[in-house]
Amino acid sequence: MRALVYTAVATAPVVTDVQDPGCPADGVLIEVRATGVCRSDFHAWKGDDPVRLPHVGGHELAGVIIEVGSQVDSWRPGDRVTVPFVCGCGRCVDCRAGSPQVCARQTQPGFTHWGSFAERVAIQAADFNLVRLPDDLDFVTAAALGCRFATAYRAVTGHASTRPGDRLAVYGAGGAGLSAVMIGSALGLEVVAVDPSAAARDRAADCGATLTIDPRADDPVAKINNDLGGVQLSLDCAGTAITAVQSVRSLRRGGHHVQVGLLFGESATPPVPMDRVIAWELSVHGSHGIAATDYPGLLELVISGRVDPARLIGEVTDLAGAGRALTAMAEPSTGAGITVAVP
Repeated sequence: MRALVYTAVATAPVVTDVQDPGCPADGVLIEVRATGVCRSDFHAWKGDDPVRLPHVGGHELAGVIIEVGSQVDSWRPGDRVTVPFVCGCGRCVDCRAGSPQVCARQTQPGFTHWGSFAERVAIQAADFNLVRLPDDLDFVTAAALGCRFATAYRAVTGHASTRPGDRLAVYGAGGAGLSAVMIGSALGLEVVAVDPSAAARDRAADCGATLTIDPRADDPVAKINNDLGGVQLSLDCAGTAITAVQSVRSLRRGGHHVQVGLLFGESATPPVPMDRVIAWELSVHGSHGIAATDYPGLLELVISGRVDPARLIGEVTDLAGAGRALTAMAEPSTGAGITVAVP
């Protein structure tokens, strides 16, 4: 099959012919019809999140099952599917409790094994992990749900109880941040988006943010606290030590911080103001993907038209274009939206 391969950290990926991944006994082989290019893929390519080389990235996928393993009961060739980027084993205590995103034996296409920047990808524990796509949801839009939109959905809905009219702050208006803005707005939240890119702030406003802040011109913490009295829920989708702390400091008493953006190196241990966490009884959450069983609520929002992930797609390209988009993430975000590749 054709796949986008890199053989060393931070070297240009090349489209080449590689061996078919084969079908696991408990899994399926999927013909990839569309795959998103995510900043998590960039972190693996850059070496922040080490993977075995040579490597094929890609974890935001939608496609059609072309082969089913002997131990699979629920799926057949021809089924249209997507999959969470964290696949649980389906057997451990965390998976049985409905939290496969923290499974100690999890697999992740594009990280633990070759991913969806290819014509075909293998998924293990298919009966537990696969999500059936509605017939009227196209593959490109389904791929745009990927880890960014699905992770944002759980970050907004899975860690804190909110009501229409509550305030949500989103630090970073890239793919995950814009997804969170769109979802929060659809759920009736008053959304504040913080990003240094004018283009990203414009897209956030278009996705439903009622206030956008340029952190180079205004202190977002002061503005949010002084003008709004803080927010009930704040997400750091940028993944920096500065934005993580700003997110916590933007909360009103009893508020909830959710860390969505990945933190690496020196940024991995930001100086979280635990004195305020204690005194104000704040909650600090990590958010690492979504379970397959949580997809129905997300898909209902999409099928009903309350949110439209297609609006976040900036480019539809091929595997070579996915490679260009991946390496371009080394530059500051322009707010250009999600890149989706069709192998």
